[in-house]
Amino acid sequence: MKKTALTLAFLVAWMFTVPMAWAQKSADAEHAELAKALRDAKISLQRGLTASTKEGKPISAKYEVEHGKLQLSVYTMKGEKFSEVIVDHKTGKVAKAEPITSGDDLTAAKAQSEAMAKAKRSLDAAASEAVKENKGYRVVSVMPALKDGHPVADVTLVKGTEWKTVAEKLD
Repeated sequence: MKKTALTLAFLVAWMFTVPMAWAQKSADAEHAELAKALRDAKISLQRGLTASTKEGKPISAKYEVEHGKLQLSVYTMKGEKFSEVIVDHKTGKVAKAEPITSGDDLTAAKAQSEAMAKAKRSLDAAASEAVKENKGYRVVSVMPALKDGHPVADVTLVKGTEWKTVAEKLD
C-alpha cells in the first residue's frame, strides 16, 4: 500500500512538473527566436509608438514574431475604436492598421485603454526611461495595466540573451 501511495504521489508531482518545464522551454525558445529576429529591426519600439499616433493614441506595443516574421505591433485607440497598427521595423512607417473588434485582443485593448486613461505619462516616456535606467538594453514591449488603482507600464527589455521586465509608473 505504501509503495502504491508513493508511486501515485510521484506521478502526480511529475504531471505538474513536466508541463511546467515544457512551458519554460517554449518561452525560452520564443525569447531566443525574438532576440535573434530583433537584430534586423532598424527602429526602436519608441519610434514605432510615435509612428502609430497617426492611427490613434498608443495603448500598448510589442515586437513579436508572427508567422516566422518580425513585426512591431502597436494597439491604438481613437474615440471608442481600437486598432492594431503594424509598423515596419525597418522604415518606421505604418504598414497596416486593422480594427480590433472581438476576442482576447479586444479584451486586452479595453484593459490597456483603462490604464492609459489614468496615465499622465506616455508609453514612449516610460519605455525611454526604462532604457535610460538599463544601459545596453532594448525595449521589446510596453504594456500598461492598473495596479492598486494606479497606471503602470510593464516594460520588457532584452540585451543579447538577457531578458528583464521593469515597472514604470505612468501617473
